[in-house]
Amino acid sequence: MHDDRSGGLLPFPVSKLPFHFAFPVKDLASTRAFYAGLLGCTEGRSTETWVDFDFFGNQISAHLGQVSPPGAFGHVDGVEVPIPHAGALLGWEQFEVLARRLESASVRFVIPPSVRYVGMPAEQATMFLLDPSGNALELKAFRNPDAVYAR
Repeated sequence: MHDDRSGGLLPFPVSKLPFHFAFPVKDLASTRAFYAGLLGCTEGRSTETWVDFDFFGNQISAHLGQVSPPGAFGHVDGVEVPIPHAGALLGWEQFEVLARRLESASVRFVIPPSVRYVGMPAEQATMFLLDPSGNALELKAFRNPDAVYAR
């Protein structure tokens, strides 16, 4: 038996493998321009109806389909964040470089790049934006990567 991150016991070790996430998009051209062109994600396999990207070490699959805008907002430190949203954890410097690139491209942020929990173990930089189909994304970085699950 192996310990999981919550202190319980699992019959297998916690995976360090990337996650996979599939989501709907309105068209593949604007999706490619956003994920590959703007965010710098490498394109993987594709057909006429979907395309995979290496989303900061994780596999995402954009499929043509009915898109629904975020339907709710959660409250984090007095800020309303779009729910649902997907995202990625970046290194601190990687986050800063990407934030500058997005700001230079005049991206409209739902929540602009900022740092929260300053001086605390879970200090983090975060930003929220929408892809061209209206899917909400959060990109963030922890000052101390070991504190991702800090309470």
